[in-house]
Parts: sequence; structure tokens; C-alpha cells
Amino acid sequence: MPPNEYHDTIELISKAENNTLQIPKHKHTRTGSSSSFIHFRAPLNEESQPMANPNQLASQALPSLIICIIGLTAAGWMMDIYQHWEVFTQVSELFILVPVLLNLKGNLEMNLAARFSTSANMGQLDHPDTRNALVWGNMALIQVQALVSGSIAGIFSLLLGLLLHPDETVTISNIILVISSSMVAASVSSFVLGLFMCILIIISRILKIDPDNIACPMASSLGDVVTLAILAGCANLLLDKTVSNLGSWLLFIMFSSIPFFGLAVWRNTHVRGLLFTGWTPIVIAMLISSGAGLVLERYVEQYQGLAMLTPILCGLAGNLGSIYASRISTCLHKGVQEQFRRVEWILLSMNVPIQSLFLAIVWFIDIGHLDLSLAFAITYFIVSVISTLAALKMGKSMTLAFWKYKYDPDNYVLPYLTAIIDVICTSLLVISFSWLTATGYAHLHEPI
Repeated sequence: MPPNEYHDTIELISKAENNTLQIPKHKHTRTGSSSSFIHFRAPLNEESQPMANPNQLASQALPSLIICIIGLTAAGWMMDIYQHWEVFTQVSELFILVPVLLNLKGNLEMNLAARFSTSANMGQLDHPDTRNALVWGNMALIQVQALVSGSIAGIFSLLLGLLLHPDETVTISNIILVISSSMVAASVSSFVLGLFMCILIIISRILKIDPDNIACPMASSLGDVVTLAILAGCANLLLDKTVSNLGSWLLFIMFSSIPFFGLAVWRNTHVRGLLFTGWTPIVIAMLISSGAGLVLERYVEQYQGLAMLTPILCGLAGNLGSIYASRISTCLHKGVQEQFRRVEWILLSMNVPIQSLFLAIVWFIDIGHLDLSLAFAITYFIVSVISTLAALKMGKSMTLAFWKYKYDPDNYVLPYLTAIIDVICTSLLVISFSWLTATGYAHLHEPI
């Protein structure tokens, strides 16, 4: 790193700690190692201005976070139904596939949301030619990522199934069903959600709404519901068509389409650098999230309501941290200021009414069979606040750190952030359930 850029970065980190971010404008173009830094040049004649008023953050982000909670609850309700379907009882690897695939897909869509939000705030979407190139380039890119990630998720779930259940025999038809269902669900949902996110961010830009405040939660919540529905439907169809070659043909078509979309990405200068880079955080995040899945599998049958509360707690904390990281990344790209302390307090305070609304709904319609005592509510809120605070602090430090080492935060931070938060939230929730049960403040043991 050249000396002048090194000192600029140190000054950036120092001022960030003092809650004021002032990014120096360089006359050269920042590039990442392996050319993975998809950049936009900040206008040289534009004075550095503060980020959009943080007071607008709550009004813009709150509706999307409420939709996120509804989406996460709907995904849990859908999984409660799908687990009784014949295909899930016959092909147990699908239970392992669901969290792995949802984690991988969620990271792809949140990365797209963060990347495209930065493009919008940089003014790149204001020009039709650039906007069209960015839309089609990102759509082709997410197809490549979804197809590769879908195959990785399918193979990983099969291998994990062999390790967890070595006595069970895995047939060729089951292997084809799992991998093809995973790739089809990843590809189709990525197309639907990718197009939706692009349109949402373009409309937000037209209406002068900061997409950093709304895009990531929408991508996270809708992604789980759409992907889960397509996965269950495709797997059920392939089970009915076991005697035919439908699964094999789908697998062939999915793998054959990867070079086609890869060529489209390669020809697009806006996203070419991401074709062979950015895979490491996605795969590592999958491995980290598997730790949360193992913790959940170990205790889900021991405590009532754990399976329902875990995605809500992890999802909300992860989305609040993702909003913060996305905003900081946009600041870094634009060369503007972010008011760290105020934004952190706004995001942290938004956690309380959303969790209160969720617990009120749980109490009113009596789902999850929870013992909603006062001690339980207080403990849950403490865990929620700790998780959200951890997400915010990690989102800030990780974004600044990746930028310092010339990696675009839009492509690297969110997978690591959400995966680590999944482990933290799941572990804290299990500890709180154990403490409440041991002290007698709440009765959360599953009936034997």
C-alpha cells in the first residue's frame, strides 16, 4: 500500500472511532486484490457531505424490518408444514439442506442488495445505459452464484447426512433429487428476487429513499419464503417422477447454463471482477452457519419454542447489522460522513418495538407453546439487545477493515456478519433457555 494511502486509511479508522467519517478523495481508482474491488469514482468536485439524515432511518427501515419478521415467521410456519410431507420423511437430507441453502442464498441476495444500493447512491442508476448494464450484469452474476452455491449446498448436505447418519443408505435417485432441487430452487428464486430487488432499489432511488435502509431486510425475509417454497415444490415433484429422468435432465440443464451466464458476466465490465472472486466468504459463512445448525439440532427437541425464536432473533439482529454495514460501505464509496453513534442508537432502539410486537403476536395466537412469563420476556429482550449490539459493532469494524485492505465491503462483509451472528444468537438463546429452566423462572422443557 502506498504511504499516502496508508495514512489516509489510518486517518479514516481514527475518525470512525470518533463517530465522524470523512473519506479522502483519491485521484486514482481504488482496486482490490485480484481485481475484486467493484468501485465507483467519487465526484472530485463534490464536497463531502453527511450521509442522509439518520432520523429518516427509522421511518424508512421500520416497515421493511416488520415485513422481515413476518417473512421469517412465515418461513417457520411453512417448514412446520413441509416437514410432514412424504418427500421430507423419505429424503432426510432435505432437512439438512434447508438451513444450508437458505444461508447461502440469503448471502447472495443481501450482497446484491448492498452492491446495487451503493450503485444507486453513487448515481450510477440515474443514467439508462449504465443502469441497464448494471441490472443485467448483476442478474447474470447472481445466476452463476446461485447455481454454483445450489450445487455446493446439495453436495454439502449429502456429505453431512452421511456423517450424521452413517447407517442410512443414500441412493442415486436421492442424490439427484437433492442436488437438482437445490440448484433449481437457488436459480429460480435468485431470478425472481434479484429482479425484485433491482426494481425496488431503482424505485427507491426515484422516490429519494435510501435503499441501504430497506434493501437487505427485504432480500433476507422474502428470500427464505420464496426459496423454501420452490425447494419443497420441486423436491415433491421429483419424488413423484422418480421413475422418469426429469431429475437428471434438470441437473444437466442447470450445470449447462453456468457457462452461458458466466460468459454474460465476463462481457459486462461492471461485474466481471466478481466472476472468480468473492466465493471465499460465501463458502466460509456456510461452514460457520453449520455450527449454529448443530447447536440448534442438539437442543431443539429439548426446549419448547427454540426452533421458532431462533430464526426471528438471528434474522432481526443480522438485518440491523446488515443495514449498518451497507450504509457505511456506501459512505466509503461516496466519500461522505456517517454519524456512527446516532445511527447505532437508532438501529438498536428499533429492535425493542419489533421484538415487542413479535412477542405480543406469539402470546395472542399462542404459537410455539412458550411460557411467556415476565422473567422470560426480560431475558429474551436482554439476549436480543446483546445480539443486536454485537451485530452493529461487528458490522462497523468489519466494513472498515475490509475497506482498509482494499476489499469491497459490499461483497465480503454480509456473509461473515450474518453467519457469526447466527452462532452468537443461537448460543445465547440456548443459554438463556437453560438458565430460565434451571432456575424455575420459566417452564420451557419439551414434554417427554
